[in-house]
Amino acid sequence: MKTFWFIFCGSELLLQKSSDGYTILFADVPPISAPTKATVHNITPFENGEQVKTFALDEKTDVDGFEWCPLRPSFYKITRPLYDKAGKCYEILFWDAHTKYCGICGAPMKMSTDISKVCTKCGNEIWPQLATAVIVLISKGDEILLVHANNFKSNFYGLVAGFVETGETLEEAVAREVLEETGLKIKNLSYFASQPWPYPCGLMVGFFAEYESGEIHLQLSELQKGGWFHKDHLPQIPEKLSIARRLIDTWLDMKNRA
Repeated sequence: MKTFWFIFCGSELLLQKSSDGYTILFADVPPISAPTKATVHNITPFENGEQVKTFALDEKTDVDGFEWCPLRPSFYKITRPLYDKAGKCYEILFWDAHTKYCGICGAPMKMSTDISKVCTKCGNEIWPQLATAVIVLISKGDEILLVHANNFKSNFYGLVAGFVETGETLEEAVAREVLEETGLKIKNLSYFASQPWPYPCGLMVGFFAEYESGEIHLQLSELQKGGWFHKDHLPQIPEKLSIARRLIDTWLDMKNRA
């Protein structure tokens, strides 16, 4: 049966070169055999029923007609449905690689279903875990708050974001992160959208909010710089694959249509 083969080595994805650019091989067999000890994972099929499988190589192998590409840049080379499915595959591979042994008794784990494992000794069952994070665009008139985090790899500015802690709602997490990282209070919080974020296993939940009060006092352990930026004079902002960029683009569109 023809299958989409998402083959990874580390965070790099094997792309097939085509006359239109790049794609993922759709064939009866993969272009490279899976390593002997590797698990070939069955992934949720596409809506039209086309099958999806994924596995990881220990070392990269060059294949005629194919090219290795890190997962993030693949966003610009393959279709959005293929990119989204590649993210799902990567998350499953990451989870598999980091759950070889039981966290209770230390015995080997084995696959139980396509998305669960069971301990070979004590029967402990586990499923892939998501790290849920919130991200918020804070506006003040024609300005938005943009920050440059310490972990950003280039000189762009993004939005305030952080992980949800146990025992708090998404809304509480937004208010806490904003206050901790910037010293500001916000109001009129509203949900925007969510986005899987497979770097490595996250879910980003986006919000809009308005400035209420306070002066900016950056949490230097998290942020290098930040401030209010007018809609007509924005610095370098995140790439289009991120929900941060979607939030900014949506806000700009609303402002320009007002």
